[in-house]
Amino acid sequence: MRNSLILALFLFLPAMVQAAPSEADKLFAQLKKVETAEEARPIEKKLSGLFRISGSPSVDLLMARAQMALGSDSKAARKIVDSVTSIAPRFAEGWRARAQMQQAAGDDAGAMLSLQKTVTLNPRHFEALTDLGDMLEQYGDKAGALKLYRQALAVDPHLAGAARAEKALAKELEGQGI
Repeated sequence: MRNSLILALFLFLPAMVQAAPSEADKLFAQLKKVETAEEARPIEKKLSGLFRISGSPSVDLLMARAQMALGSDSKAARKIVDSVTSIAPRFAEGWRARAQMQQAAGDDAGAMLSLQKTVTLNPRHFEALTDLGDMLEQYGDKAGALKLYRQALAVDPHLAGAARAEKALAKELEGQGI
């Protein structure tokens, strides 16, 4: 019984203890009010930091170990991140880390699935939205990419790469307005 309770806490604690939505909501509201990309950068960094907080010290330790292993042993890093997505399947940043490793290994299909999982878990993850948009565009799904770029820009209007890509695709797919 005790082991079951410990296991249940270990598996569900990340979902229960994540950063307070009000903190993220405030940052997203600030992001929409700033006027320049330079003003947006510190807010984006804070949000990215919040995305990396799993709510579980164990998961955070595994993510730190995966990051350290990435430079010297990408297979070990991948195994660690796979463990993170197994024990904390609702932790969006674990899926994004997995996607980055999959893409680096040439597994674009796996990376797209992991990015889709990331944005399903965190629809305001502007980095994952942009990454997935880039991949869809690369594989010829320009309409899907345009939709993702627009979603990313709705969350963070100052994403330069997403703005350039959205403008080019909109012109290509929708033509120039009068």
